[in-house]
Amino acid sequence: MHLCRVLYVLCVKPRQEISAWRPEVAGVVEVFHARFTEHAYPMHVHDAWTLLIVDDGAVRYDLDRHERATPNDTVSLLPPHVPHNGSPATPGGFRKRVVYLDMTQLEERFIGPSVDSPDIIDPLLRRRVGQLHTALAHQGDEFESESRLALIGERLREHLRPGPAVGSAVPDRGIAHSLRGLLDERLREGVALDEAAHLLHAHPAHLVRAFSGVFGIAPHQYVVSRRVDLARRLLLDGQPPREVATAAGFYDQSHLNRHFKRVVGTTPGRYTSRGTSR
Repeated sequence: MHLCRVLYVLCVKPRQEISAWRPEVAGVVEVFHARFTEHAYPMHVHDAWTLLIVDDGAVRYDLDRHERATPNDTVSLLPPHVPHNGSPATPGGFRKRVVYLDMTQLEERFIGPSVDSPDIIDPLLRRRVGQLHTALAHQGDEFESESRLALIGERLREHLRPGPAVGSAVPDRGIAHSLRGLLDERLREGVALDEAAHLLHAHPAHLVRAFSGVFGIAPHQYVVSRRVDLARRLLLDGQPPREVATAAGFYDQSHLNRHFKRVVGTTPGRYTSRGTSR
């Protein structure tokens, strides 16, 4: 897997910053980050779902002839094919992060409910969307992005179609162990969440929730920790970090370095030098 990196990064005018890219993550059409102080969007439509969070300031917009506003503690979900605009609602403008999702992530039947209630106050959902953007920004973290997106989709459905709380049932131990076996078997080459769901005949969100409930760790965290363990053994065997990155299933050496340091507390190079000095 690879990431089609930044399509464009523009400084349109002072304090107006834009970046966008298309990650290799199923269901994600585009990621768009922007800071605007004066720009106002005219009425327009998208053919994808617009999942929006505002980090600074607020956005004022019209959707289906109703005026709305999204400050930095909400998650806004704007449906496809419904006209909307947007402009700064605060003197300093706004900074936003958007991920555009195709119709595989939320079905057409949710368009009506999202028109009625596009702005959602949900700290857990807000945190998960922020975590998704962090994962989408890094090459090699596609499995984490897929896992986080699955839980976000599940949470959005809870808001759009209120019902019994998801996750209140006893975790499915059988499916959790089956997923762990598949992740172990495909540790180096990896497996996409949609493929795992197809192979195990389960919904992606159910896989993530069951695994986390049984083992106390998210599937993507499990994969990273197993790959780091493998990298440690290979490093102590004398292999150079660049070769270890590929052999342990990381996208590249930078990807290995970032996760290795976060888990072990040091870089692969320093880990090796300390190990050989003992």
